[in-house]
Amino acid sequence: MERIRAPEVNAGLGWLNTDRPLRMGEELRGRVVVLDFWTYCCINCMHILPDLAFLEEKYAGEPVVFLGVHSAKFANEASRETIRAAIHRYEIRHPVVIDDDMRIWRSYAVRSWPTVVVIDPAGYVVGAFAGEGNRAALEQAIGETLRQGRFARTLTDQPLGIQRESEVRAASGLAFPGKIFAEAGLKRLFVADSNHNRVVIAELPDESGVSRVVAVVGTGEVGAADGPADRATFNHPQGLATGHGNLYVADTENHLIRQIHLESLEVTTIVGTGQMVYDRAGGGRGTQQGLNSPWDLAIEGSTMYVAMAGEHQIWRIDLPVAFARAFAGNGRENLADGPTETAALAQPSGICLLNGTIYFADSEVSAIRGIDMANERVFTVIGEGLFSFGDVDGVHPQAKLQHPLGVAAWKNSLLVADTYNHKLKIVDPGARAARTAFGTGRAGTTAPDGGAAFFEPGGVSVVGDFVFVADTNNHRVIRVHLVTGKWHEITFEGLESPRRGHGVGEVNLARPVSVAAHKDVEIGVAVGLPPGAHLSPEAPWSIRVSSGGISLTQRTGRTDRWPLTITVPASSVRNSAAWTVDASFAYCFDGGGLCVPKNVTWSFDVASGGATSRIELEAQASPE
Repeated sequence: MERIRAPEVNAGLGWLNTDRPLRMGEELRGRVVVLDFWTYCCINCMHILPDLAFLEEKYAGEPVVFLGVHSAKFANEASRETIRAAIHRYEIRHPVVIDDDMRIWRSYAVRSWPTVVVIDPAGYVVGAFAGEGNRAALEQAIGETLRQGRFARTLTDQPLGIQRESEVRAASGLAFPGKIFAEAGLKRLFVADSNHNRVVIAELPDESGVSRVVAVVGTGEVGAADGPADRATFNHPQGLATGHGNLYVADTENHLIRQIHLESLEVTTIVGTGQMVYDRAGGGRGTQQGLNSPWDLAIEGSTMYVAMAGEHQIWRIDLPVAFARAFAGNGRENLADGPTETAALAQPSGICLLNGTIYFADSEVSAIRGIDMANERVFTVIGEGLFSFGDVDGVHPQAKLQHPLGVAAWKNSLLVADTYNHKLKIVDPGARAARTAFGTGRAGTTAPDGGAAFFEPGGVSVVGDFVFVADTNNHRVIRVHLVTGKWHEITFEGLESPRRGHGVGEVNLARPVSVAAHKDVEIGVAVGLPPGAHLSPEAPWSIRVSSGGISLTQRTGRTDRWPLTITVPASSVRNSAAWTVDASFAYCFDGGGLCVPKNVTWSFDVASGGATSRIELEAQASPE
């Protein structure tokens, strides 16, 4: 049989998570190369990442190189900044090449996401594996290719020596928060701090946006341990909902539904085996019934509805007995309305209840859809199919969304996290109409007019006329008044990253400052970078100012130039105190795809009664 030479992956395209491009005929020759063709919206692509991580660990000492080839489906997925954020969000450790216009995809004759291609040390294709569930076959193919390479003496013994990126530790204390749930009766705000593998429980914020942390549930380590808050573990949790004195958690990558008792903070697993299953029917109880990537939750009485992204279905759980079964969707990924048992859904990722109807964000078809509970029929509000998407306000079918992940009820409308359009939209389900409420259509933190902006928001929750938004890629939560548009970035008082030690350098001691009384104080931050480096505009920076362990203010922004600026409101300026300023950012080297995270801290005494209303802080970035 004729052998097929692997096409080159370096076609002048951008590379990420590596300090240099990698070429088949040069750096990669003499190595087994594993190409993962993926797009970051795709749940199946997410499902094989643990397999790849397992294989990377197993073959860490061998001449085996794993490369991601990102061939975008959605327009938003084709930019460096969004792919870079996805690499960090999914904690990918291998280099990724940006496949502009799917040129590499076509050269390898790939037909679906994900597809993994194995290439031998001489540069010939060994085989291709489409879909998920192929860990054993991949392991066998890599092992056999290594064995043949040793026999033929085609393997290199030279290390590749790739430098990889690390993510910025946000000053907010959060890392890619996925979902959020605000509860007016309990006066609580619950946050799925997804990449910190924990749930944050805080008070509803005050008028200035400061929220006191009540408890943090989860150690920050990946795991599925039940028990007290300080010993329980999660794996990238998402959806949250309260009921019956409990907080329920969609523990997405554990494929579990967890319960946190709100008084004792004890964590219990109520549904799921801990293993991903392919079960389109269900019918089991409790920990005997397997699940597949539960992404969001909604509760009505004693019934929980689950947006089961991995099975393209909506499930129903009878909470008193933990009986779980599929409710809507036949498991086929598509947009097809009709009876719940025959309708087709596509990666539902957000769910809510409004006027007795279930509504859900069907992300892969860029749709908002509903379930008529009286007739048990699925219908579409906005959306047309797997490859119909955009950013168009108006009435169906002209109205377009792009991979929405969150939905919440407000009065008789729906608030939608139109994730890949970086917007919050209001959808009128009766009129089948959508309009932009907030956001510019581009990744950002603040709109040019001072309004709210977002970077792939993933979750929304409403209390009165306030909407809380999990602004996922900006590592923050914001609160927006739906009538006035006034907004605040929430400062979680007392919240720290569980990875606090990562990337933290020395504290810079600044001179004491006497500031003007009863006036806002502006702080400008500038850091000297290594030669050939520049501040990254693709990664959000964040600054937090605190005093005596109490957070005074916090801000997230995006820019490519110094200084970074934050304002401490007059109400937070005390007569005399020691202030700490924590700044987190990333810098990149000119002409390269590698960015470096940096955290810089200043400490200084502040007294009131002077004339200063602006403080300038400077430092030099220490070598990494």
